[in-house]
Amino acid sequence: MCCGPPCRNDLKHAILLGAIAKGLIAAAISVSLHRAVSELHRAVSEQHQEIKIVQSVRLMNYTGSKKMNISRDATTSKQVNDTVVKQVPIVDHSTDRHHGNFVTEHEHQNLSRGLHQRHISLIAIAGAIGTGLFLSLGGAIQTAGPLGALLGYTTVGLIVCAVQFALGEVTALLPVTGAFVRHAEFLIDPAAGFAIAICVLFEFWTDISPALWIVLVILMTFVVGITLIRVYGEVEFWFALLKIFFIIFLIILGLVINLGGVPGVPRRGFATWSSPGAFSEFIGTGRWGQFLGYWAVMTSAVFSFAGTESVAMAAAETRNPRQAIPRACKRVFIRVFLFYILSVLVVGMLVASDDPRLGDESGTAAQSPFVIAASAAGIKAIPSVVNAIVITSAWSSSNQALLAGTRVLYALALKGQAPKVFLRTTPWGSPYVCVLLQTAFMFLAFMTLSSGALTVFYWFVDLTACGVLISWISILVNHQRLILSMKKQNLPLSLLPWHNSWTKYSTPVALFMCILILFTAGFPVFTKRNWSTSGFISSYLDIPLVITAFLAWKILKSTRFTALSDIPLAEALEEVQRDPGIVEPNPKTWLKFVTFLWD
Repeated sequence: MCCGPPCRNDLKHAILLGAIAKGLIAAAISVSLHRAVSELHRAVSEQHQEIKIVQSVRLMNYTGSKKMNISRDATTSKQVNDTVVKQVPIVDHSTDRHHGNFVTEHEHQNLSRGLHQRHISLIAIAGAIGTGLFLSLGGAIQTAGPLGALLGYTTVGLIVCAVQFALGEVTALLPVTGAFVRHAEFLIDPAAGFAIAICVLFEFWTDISPALWIVLVILMTFVVGITLIRVYGEVEFWFALLKIFFIIFLIILGLVINLGGVPGVPRRGFATWSSPGAFSEFIGTGRWGQFLGYWAVMTSAVFSFAGTESVAMAAAETRNPRQAIPRACKRVFIRVFLFYILSVLVVGMLVASDDPRLGDESGTAAQSPFVIAASAAGIKAIPSVVNAIVITSAWSSSNQALLAGTRVLYALALKGQAPKVFLRTTPWGSPYVCVLLQTAFMFLAFMTLSSGALTVFYWFVDLTACGVLISWISILVNHQRLILSMKKQNLPLSLLPWHNSWTKYSTPVALFMCILILFTAGFPVFTKRNWSTSGFISSYLDIPLVITAFLAWKILKSTRFTALSDIPLAEALEEVQRDPGIVEPNPKTWLKFVTFLWD
């Protein structure tokens, strides 16, 4: 998958960069081993603490005590505790009495809590950083110009911030397999959860590769998906580190090139912002055309950020989820946001928006703006290295998509919305029937072997962006329903295991923006002489799919919307009281500097 004929110099450069990467990974492995030992010691102490917590809660219910430790407001906590303790008996985990709204006995017995804090933090990073950064970023620069692309990615980045915090708050209360799919059933309507699940199952993408690479990626993804969840966590952990180091390298390289640090290359600064300009016109002319260019970038920006929501998909397989997942949601967003904004800024300084190489239709690293900038500076090894990273990103993205799809399908089976055969797991806790079905969808990747590989790529960009927006909308609606229900039932928001005061404002704003982008993402096909049937279908297919699934399940099962006053928040808060999670201390040694990416 090289962009030019191989040469010995390229090979030497690639080997040198590989050696550097191996050295960084070796250093990280030593850190991981050190952490593994400390985690083993903490596990024993946490087990004793959990036993003490359960015993303490049982004693509180038995004596009728009205003290709760889940609120900072002592007076309010006392009032709410009276309601919770009087209305909710002690939960018996021997049966699934809550119809799958909370973590079920099936999940306790058949799934393994093999994901740790460092795993889930970097799983979201690994899922979000891929072809959206390495390939489609060039198209965004071409469509909107450097400043237009920067504003577009910043806009979507702020939306992702609201989505991540909303997801963290709801998941801290309900840490279940399937995350926002089962949250929708709990907070809205069982039919809503089913419809969203159908949408998520179709959000599957495998990157552009020749036939041999497609087969290898499918095979390796299946192996990772069928093995221990801990194996999946470790694979994604190291892939994420590799991509992070490479992105940092590209950003630094871009700054060096831009500032004239490469012999024979003049200092450029913000020259591309003045000629051909900071904005590009798209479809229209003048200010209106520049705005349309900015808005057209939204789809590729959504695709680029897709995957951050997967951090909560395996909540029931995460150790200490009520503490780990909110922590990951908060910190992963900051890192991904910074990586993308810095990358868009640097690329916009290096490559002009009218550079014809940005429109390369080979579907290879030749269209990457990083490759274009490095090639212009005479650095010939970068295309081969970017190709290698794109291939590893393909595997990483496939792993992330497989995890999301299988856990959603497993969650549907738990709720009786899919055949019970999907509940079958291996002795080590992998839902192998779900894995087999999802693996079958990977063979759609062979569509990219046609001569129009880039066209197929952008079909999947549009289709995936539509599905991602629907997922984000469901996360925000779940959070908004939770906030409104707490208010309806006179429960203070401080009772939630994790809450930020500003999210009650950010959620409705982000919800409005997601809906607006969803319905306007395919606007180019409605303009004069730009109609495309395939473009229309790929931009809007998920909308009728979700509506049809929702109506079909609602009519078939006669489900009803859950009234705000009927959402069993008292039971959910009681679950939090019984299992609040253990707050892990931050490292205070040199490890704090090394582990800043996930701690």
